[in-house]
Amino acid sequence: MSDTARFKSRRLDDAAFEDCAMPRARFDDVDLSGAEFSNVSLSGARFSDVNLAGASIEDCQIEGLTILGHDVAALIRAERARRREP
Repeated sequence: MSDTARFKSRRLDDAAFEDCAMPRARFDDVDLSGAEFSNVSLSGARFSDVNLAGASIEDCQIEGLTILGHDVAALIRAERARRREP
């Protein structure tokens, strides 16, 4: 898959992404409900107005991934730290 893949106004529900790199991919107005990402590099990918309900993202590199301007890796680190608090 091209490093600069662009997905716009598409339904990708139940799509499967495995063993691929998408460091500069853009997802705009995309339905990814039920999609599976496994062993995928999404570092630097951008998601805007995307439905991720039921999506599964496992064993993926997400450093630099942003969704609606939010750094996803930072959000996950903050949530993990919050859960460890007594």
